[in-house]
Amino acid sequence: MRHLDGKPPALLWLLLAGLALVGCSPKDHSRANVINGEQGRAGAQLAYEHELTLALPGALLAPRMQATREACESARFGACNILGITEDGNGGEIILRIAPTGVEPMVALAAEGGKLGQRITTAEDLADAVADVQRRQDRLQAQQQRLDELAKRKDITVSDLIALSKEQAGIENELQALAQVAAGQQRRLDTNRVTLNFRSSDGANQASRFSRMFSNLGDNLVDGTADALERASYVLPFVVLAFPVLWLWVWLWRRLVVAKRSKVVDGPSVNS
Repeated sequence: MRHLDGKPPALLWLLLAGLALVGCSPKDHSRANVINGEQGRAGAQLAYEHELTLALPGALLAPRMQATREACESARFGACNILGITEDGNGGEIILRIAPTGVEPMVALAAEGGKLGQRITTAEDLADAVADVQRRQDRLQAQQQRLDELAKRKDITVSDLIALSKEQAGIENELQALAQVAAGQQRRLDTNRVTLNFRSSDGANQASRFSRMFSNLGDNLVDGTADALERASYVLPFVVLAFPVLWLWVWLWRRLVVAKRSKVVDGPSVNS
């Protein structure tokens, strides 16, 4: 419908503008809290680490930790290794190393039924360390090649050959150690270290914490008393030594006071 002047009604313009705004608005915000794995770009040698805090109901802490452990050990989201597991009354911690593509699904599995809290991602530049290992390997390999050439000479003596063999063995051991260091560096570059801190989001574990506190009360009392006595034993010798010194000081002070009073009393009298 048009007005008599041939212009469309204002309501139609408002409707078209609203549709345009809806069409331009973002359609997917579901990935706002996703933790993606990181991998160094071409030429960069960065070792990435992620530390996350997961808040879950107390009843889900143990199942989520167990599921995370099983997913890593079975390589469900790619090559994965457990580096450490810690459990306490209020949750626990799992440290693992996994391929960058497995970080996101592993975190999603661990946080299922709860929510993701603090997230910290850091990167360590290993370029200098990698270059240093490579230089040391090149130097040792060149030295090893020279020793091999010397060992092949026909005029070498038995004693020199024995000395060369010892040097060759030492160089071989150093090369093997450097190879292990290089492998560890490459593993850090190819994978991400992920620390998952599982924490209770409710008070389900408060009773167990109080019970543990009271159950350990006796042990804590004994340990505290033992620590106090141990510290007192260090101070006791000084107290024993200080007592006679203090007694002597008091005795001398009293003698001086008595002597001064005697002088005042026995002083010469003034003739009138």
